[in-house]
Amino acid sequence: MRATTRPVHPLRVLAVGAILCATLVGHALAQEVVTSFANGAPNGKYAFASWTPKTLPELMKGNTTGETVNIVGHLFVPPGNAKVPAVVLVHGSGGIYEAELDYWPKQFNAAGIAVFTLDMFGPRGVKSTAEDQSQVPFAADVADAFAALKMLATHPRIDAQRIAVMGFSRGGTAALRVDVERVIASQKLPDGLRYAAVIPTYAGGCAGIFRFLVKPGVFSKAPMLFIHGDADDYTPIEACKDYADKIAKAGTPVEFVVIEGAHHKFDADDPKRYHLRSVTRTKPDCPIEIDIDTMIAHDRTTGAPLKGEAYQTAMKSCGAIGATVEGSTRARDKAAQAAIVFLKKTFAL
Repeated sequence: MRATTRPVHPLRVLAVGAILCATLVGHALAQEVVTSFANGAPNGKYAFASWTPKTLPELMKGNTTGETVNIVGHLFVPPGNAKVPAVVLVHGSGGIYEAELDYWPKQFNAAGIAVFTLDMFGPRGVKSTAEDQSQVPFAADVADAFAALKMLATHPRIDAQRIAVMGFSRGGTAALRVDVERVIASQKLPDGLRYAAVIPTYAGGCAGIFRFLVKPGVFSKAPMLFIHGDADDYTPIEACKDYADKIAKAGTPVEFVVIEGAHHKFDADDPKRYHLRSVTRTKPDCPIEIDIDTMIAHDRTTGAPLKGEAYQTAMKSCGAIGATVEGSTRARDKAAQAAIVFLKKTFAL
């Protein structure tokens, strides 16, 4: 007997396909919304509350509107029952990427260090800010990093006194800002909570309006490790070397690891070199820096305040377009080794 088939209406196929796709997307986007990890949350993807201040002064005044946004964190805690230190990973302008969900958690977990990888853009409906940094305010990155610190500190497996922050590119700007004493004090964190170590990695924020005038007491005494490639043309190494040197002379323990031949985003899985023609960047010789005590811009070459036309002229000289990125397993392995050695020393592991 010959089997017979009934023709299927194409609209029905499309409808079923749409329902299936919607279901799959729903599962992919679903994550538990939490207010605490006190129940010993297992490894996984969690949404938790932060907010979106537009400027650093607004961040320092606090969330007066009460408006919040749920950002996402991916938690990776090594097996066992003992308390462990942790590191919060803060992505750059390109958003969260595979190495932050696989390579870095594996490296740190193997060393006995938990990882909390943030996704700050996706929950705000943004994929990348590389061509338009105004899509997500830089101050929001700092708010998110503090929200992650408070959340992670509630986990019974995490030693709240040994939580580090590691920021990549734009995330490096946030990592540097969360180590500023006035910014820390403004957050009124519970029980003296603060980041215990800082790892700016091919960091932004070493030049331009995100750079602070360095004086004793501006940055905390938390040990700091800069990791940077000497072939980086997106956030060139010279500005970060100069910044790190000034921060060290002002009293913060600072180390600087140079990865020879490494380009920007050297920890990416993709080993191809890409020239990103439309990305915005700050020139390393940009003279602007901000006094955190007065919020007044200064010329870091002369020390003179920059106001009015002088400030506008300086701003026009600072911007540039186009940069290179290239992943390198050699470079990221060196960076991982340096970061782990630094954290083991800092946290007495």
